[in-house]
Amino acid sequence: MTDPDGGRPWVDIVVPTLGRDSLPGLLLSIATSSTHTGLPAPPIYLVDDRPAHRTGAALTVGPDVGTLSVRVLRSTGRGPAAARNVGWRAGTAAWICFLDDDVLVEHDWLRALDADLTYVPPDVAGSQARITVPLPSDRRPNDWERGTAGLQRARWITADMAYRRDILAEVGGFDEGFPRAFREDADLALRVLGLGYRLVEGRRCTTHPVRPFSWWASLNQQRGNADDVRMRRVHGAGWRRRAHAPLGRRPQHLLISALGLLAGSAALAGKARLAGSAFAGWAVGTAEFAGRRIAPGPRDFREIMRMLSTSVVIPPAASWFWLRALSARGGVTVHRPAVDGDSPALMSGSRALGTREPPLAVLLDRDGTIVKDIPYNGDPSRVEPLPGAAAALDRLRAAGIPVAVITNQSAIGRGMLTRAAVDAVNRRIEELLGPFDAWLVCPHRETDGCGCRKPAPGLVKQAAQLLGISVEGCVVIGDIGSDIGSARNAGARAIMVPTERTRTEEILAAPVQVATLGEAVDLVLGEGKRA
Repeated sequence: MTDPDGGRPWVDIVVPTLGRDSLPGLLLSIATSSTHTGLPAPPIYLVDDRPAHRTGAALTVGPDVGTLSVRVLRSTGRGPAAARNVGWRAGTAAWICFLDDDVLVEHDWLRALDADLTYVPPDVAGSQARITVPLPSDRRPNDWERGTAGLQRARWITADMAYRRDILAEVGGFDEGFPRAFREDADLALRVLGLGYRLVEGRRCTTHPVRPFSWWASLNQQRGNADDVRMRRVHGAGWRRRAHAPLGRRPQHLLISALGLLAGSAALAGKARLAGSAFAGWAVGTAEFAGRRIAPGPRDFREIMRMLSTSVVIPPAASWFWLRALSARGGVTVHRPAVDGDSPALMSGSRALGTREPPLAVLLDRDGTIVKDIPYNGDPSRVEPLPGAAAALDRLRAAGIPVAVITNQSAIGRGMLTRAAVDAVNRRIEELLGPFDAWLVCPHRETDGCGCRKPAPGLVKQAAQLLGISVEGCVVIGDIGSDIGSARNAGARAIMVPTERTRTEEILAAPVQVATLGEAVDLVLGEGKRA
């Protein structure tokens, strides 16, 4: 599927994933559609959104997808909105088709996708697939299955939703302030519609099987009530009508929760009559809620017990998440990472160090920045973290910012160390300082003329590509001029943390310099001042 004029792929597929067992099935269904239709499958960007400490094991993609072009990126547990942004920014195609990792495309899907995206007028910014949820034929669907079936009527869901790349760039992509797979797709759609574009339903069909679920799965979903508060703050009071998102049972949940709280408070105060009346109201409301969930279901013992137990806790949980978000101070600050096409005025705050908006990634020099500089060290037992390095790195990880190491190791090219020895040292550093999202090592000598040895920009660009972010979204932290030069030559930002071996002219030339790695992290997180 290529652009007939440019000869390059004109659609990319982006799949955020947590490495669920359903992922190989999705990839196999795309490969099967390619075989069935005779069309080449588009490039696929899998964005591994597992937290950094869980990404040691590779994603399982299955044995039957060798014909697919699959590239794995990382978003380190920042949520599906951030993962999709990492994915679409890594490609080049005019259209991006977002798929969830638990869907299955139909055999004719690639041909239908081609038709859906080829014959649309310029004012159409997005195309949604027709979603089908298979339900059991031998019994009534349970509560979880009925909830999943509601996706068949949902608007603009990213289970299978395609957008034009230039429109995504125009609106800044997904709002990463939505941390869950809830409302982030509706928010994007409302912003696109607000610019005067149209979103349409295509003819391609995608199946969304019912995922396995836990006993308390419906309770965990109540966290989405906080996202409703963000939707109202961003889009105003009429957002539900525009997003086709009914209010649901929030008024009833608030009433039931209030009655339960009143019953408990009155009982503690010794007001038995008031406590009894409030408890009766709570019991009636809870029973009515449970009955509405039980009646259309299979009514077997396990389902009835699950409905009864979760119906007791859902109203207070839903109310708590909604009220907590409603009372949060500071309103809503939309996080918009840098994208192509942003104006200098819009991005000036996020590009400047010391603002409240952190970068997309921090790239650190190794020797002299996070560990003691021992020239040509190939002995893991000699690794010594610099004071405060572990705490500074942990703060970055806690803020959800990927951290990578970019390091010159010319001892490999000189024959003084093997790559295995350098890797062993790096593993020891991770044991002492925690996991890094990427390691970029230049093994070349100064005279080799490579493009990766700092101050050349290669390591910075490679790190940004591996992490699936823009170079402009990176901050490089190092102790000498070549570290700062690599950032400058790549177009990234830089902070110098000088040591006793840093030359005076290097310090004077640094755009920003601070005394410690901790102070550099203060700047990254917007908590410090420039030197």
